[in-house]
Amino acid sequence: MVGVGVQGSRKSRSGPLLLGVRHHGPGSARAVRAALDAARPRVVLIEGPPEADVLIPLAAEEDMRPPVALLAHAVDEPGRSAFWPLAEFSPEWVAIRWALEHEVPARFIDLPATHTLAWGRDEAGEGPADRPDEPAAEPAAEMPEPTGSEAPDGGGTDGTEESAGGDTAPGDGAAVHDTVRVDPLGVLAEAAGYDDPERWWEDVVEHRGAGQGEVFEPFTVLEEAMEVLRETYGTGGHDRDLVREAYMRLQLRAAQREFGDDVAVVCGAWHVPALRRRSTIAADKALLKGLPKVKADMTWVPWTYRRLSRRSGYGAGIDSPGWYGHLFGAPDRPVERWLTKVAGLLRDEDRIVSSAHVIEAVRLAETLAAMRGRPLPGLSETTDAVRAVMCEGSDVPLALVHDRLVVGDVLGEVPQTAPAVPLQRDLDRSQRRLRLKPEALERELELDLRKENDAERSRLLHRLRLLGVAWGEPAASRGSTGTFRETWRLRWEPELSVRVAEAGVWGTTVLAAATAKAESDAVSASGLADVTALAEHCLLAELPDALPTVMQILADRAALDADVGHLAQALPALVRSLRYGDVRGTDTGALTEVAAGLAERVFVGLPPACAALDAEAAAEMRSHVDAVHGAVGLLVEVAAPGRGGGDDAPAQAHRGLRGRWQAVLKVLSLRDSVPGVIRGRAVRLLLDDGELAQDEAARLMGLVLSPGTEPADAAAWIEGFVGGGSGGGMLLVHDERLLGLVDAWLTGVSAAAFTDVLPLLRRTFSAYEPGVRRTLGELVRRGPGPRGSAAGAASGIPGFGAGLDSDRADAVLPVVRLLLGLDDDHDDDLAHADDNDLAGVAG
Repeated sequence: MVGVGVQGSRKSRSGPLLLGVRHHGPGSARAVRAALDAARPRVVLIEGPPEADVLIPLAAEEDMRPPVALLAHAVDEPGRSAFWPLAEFSPEWVAIRWALEHEVPARFIDLPATHTLAWGRDEAGEGPADRPDEPAAEPAAEMPEPTGSEAPDGGGTDGTEESAGGDTAPGDGAAVHDTVRVDPLGVLAEAAGYDDPERWWEDVVEHRGAGQGEVFEPFTVLEEAMEVLRETYGTGGHDRDLVREAYMRLQLRAAQREFGDDVAVVCGAWHVPALRRRSTIAADKALLKGLPKVKADMTWVPWTYRRLSRRSGYGAGIDSPGWYGHLFGAPDRPVERWLTKVAGLLRDEDRIVSSAHVIEAVRLAETLAAMRGRPLPGLSETTDAVRAVMCEGSDVPLALVHDRLVVGDVLGEVPQTAPAVPLQRDLDRSQRRLRLKPEALERELELDLRKENDAERSRLLHRLRLLGVAWGEPAASRGSTGTFRETWRLRWEPELSVRVAEAGVWGTTVLAAATAKAESDAVSASGLADVTALAEHCLLAELPDALPTVMQILADRAALDADVGHLAQALPALVRSLRYGDVRGTDTGALTEVAAGLAERVFVGLPPACAALDAEAAAEMRSHVDAVHGAVGLLVEVAAPGRGGGDDAPAQAHRGLRGRWQAVLKVLSLRDSVPGVIRGRAVRLLLDDGELAQDEAARLMGLVLSPGTEPADAAAWIEGFVGGGSGGGMLLVHDERLLGLVDAWLTGVSAAAFTDVLPLLRRTFSAYEPGVRRTLGELVRRGPGPRGSAAGAASGIPGFGAGLDSDRADAVLPVVRLLLGLDDDHDDDLAHADDNDLAGVAG
């Protein structure tokens, strides 16, 4: 029962207790708790979607740890969704917890999510407004398409505030057509002489200690300020507030009929004057008439501090959720505790920070606050103190402090009893079984696919990626390039809960959903390369039921596609998938047959497709030639004995692919109608495979670089032969005949032609390693060596000599023995190796 003394503290206002707050404000949260303790209402009404009333008891569960969010999504269109995030320092969360602890009913009274989600179907947001009462819903941001996830209201960051009906509520101070968008904090801060609304709010609310008997005064003063602002600006350009406030007034009247005036309302301060204003039930119902509706489901999902900040892309978040969480949770001496926490972080990063630094930083922060006329040091003062004392004026470690502490990587938790789609349940079970806990902080995960648990982790992550749930992203493995090792970067974002809900239409388990999604994607794939990439995903995710469907569609598409470029683009991904058969135990027999057939079609169609191409098309086709060359080598390797190929006829046929491919390369290398970049690449590939002698390669280069060849075509041939980061620089270093041919041709090019070929040559040689370029420059400056090769040029260049240096080669033996894992029994074998063997090992 609200007593007489309490009523007096509220300046004798009759009616319900209206507590206007700023969402995610620790000062507001503390004030709400003190006001509720003093008033002891019989029911607590909270701004939020009423569909979530049944979820309120879950806030008392031991496993519920904020930050969390209420997630609403359309049942028939899960991608249309909105969040209502709550942190430990959110006034709404404090009100919920107070009601549960005191066994008082708590209800949400904002516009239902069924209207909120439907409202956003055809209307886009107009941009966020940073208001102390900004409604608590977050649009499900960063969706690939504007499917209505820009929730028109319901919460703290949405900017769409258009009126649904076009009428003005009785007694409102401005017309609905008012388009002036107001930031109440900014207006009040400017009136108080502040240029920063955040700093003003900290001074008047966050740093203000409420004494006994004045727990309602902050709400009274804030309500009066909002009354003046609404009289001046009307709805401030947020005309949808009229509809929401009409619904909240109806819910408030219903509570008053049940509990009398012993009602407390926790809502955005902007709405308090509208809830206090008297209007007829008929007028309020008229504003709600004809609102669109969709069927909606709601649940709790984990949230993160990072998503509460403006940096996440949401316009009405808070800059410093980590700092606000610290202010709310610190029992005393918040500045000292904060700077101690900063010092601990910097020490963990191997920076020299002592207790003396903390003491000096506290003194400096307090001095700065006094000089700036602030009651207590705020975030700006503590940041300046950290920069000057602990970071020695550098912003580099300060950026780490901002990221890890000021913003923070806290991830909330929700209990297992929270409602969820079946797919989410299966994912939760898999995460617990595989010990893969979702975390807000990005981390790397190294997987050894020879271990069963790691293999299952890999399959789960690949299946989720196929479903569009990008919890993990593949990364390059630092320690090994083998197919048995994978590296992932994991980071759980709140939006992934929406992705899981969307993927729930494909199945009730991750395996079933991924299988159905793969089959659907194969049917709707627009190109052959898309289907081959999908086949690779099916093998990585181990989807045996989807693979036959994908392979059938792949075979049909390959048979109908006559574009050699498409075939050449599809073959590498298809053959690359064959690597996974050994490590993952997958049957790739059907895949091998399709890959071999695709390769044969590429062999037949490639020479005609390479004729009469312009420079851009020739460069693209050259990349296809490289990719096909690597794919053929891998396909032959898979067919080799001991690698699944055996000695049967199909395996022999697959190994014959190399010979047929080399025949194609010989045709490309000699055909004049083929662009020079492709001819040069074909010669280089044949040389690397040992199918072309070095003398023959030098002869072909000499023909191309003869005066009868156009300089541009010759430069393109050189780019194909030694360009593309394929070790061409080392080839020129160790075969001085080829380097001499290039040098002689380049010095003989006319001045006019030189200008045309120089950019192409610069592009070719700029891809070499700096050491290779330096060695080539030394060789060119010296001139031709006595034996025609760099290796035999006794020119004084470090690393080259007239013959094998046995003493230097012997020094390599201990390292070679260590790398090869040889024991002492093998010492004699290495010691008696002949010169050729030793040269090969040392090289």
